[in-house]
Amino acid sequence: MNALKKLPPLRMDIPEFLDWADRQPGRWQLRDGAPEAMAPPAERHGAIQSELAGLIRDHFRRIGSHCRGIITPGVVPRLRSDRNMLVPDIGITCAPPSSRVALREPIVLIEIISPSNEARTRANVWAYATIPSVAEIVLIGSEAITAEILRRRPDGSWPEMPETVGRDGRLTIERIGFDAPLIDVYATTDLV
Repeated sequence: MNALKKLPPLRMDIPEFLDWADRQPGRWQLRDGAPEAMAPPAERHGAIQSELAGLIRDHFRRIGSHCRGIITPGVVPRLRSDRNMLVPDIGITCAPPSSRVALREPIVLIEIISPSNEARTRANVWAYATIPSVAEIVLIGSEAITAEILRRRPDGSWPEMPETVGRDGRLTIERIGFDAPLIDVYATTDLV
């Protein structure tokens, strides 16, 4: 209830949001000028996020890539870019490191779908698709071992339906040359 009392009365732009959010407890994202509180993830969600980020980090080290994965970065969609800063579970960039809040030139964005926020997460996917540098968007299930992958086509368009991967499939993120059994992403969860 206290967090609701601290919400600002007017819509904010990104600089106002960052100044305001820096003084608030917890994590926030900005959607259409309105701040949204982000609840801490469930244990399984956090385990999936941690495991996948580790697999990606190890992949980059193995191949000697300067790319890197960032946990819960801020990303600014092209659509209404002055009033939106969304927070995916993992963002991947090959841009040089910086101290900026917003992730520069994300190439892959990854969301873990939780039942409590599935509609909002899926809405974020289409906002992410407006970011010119994003080549792939990956959705990882938290209730079952599943993944959905959207890949930008050479003409810049997106498919209407994602590629789906099941329990015995492989998670392939083409833009970064990553390929692993999907079940490895769930290694530290109760789903395996």
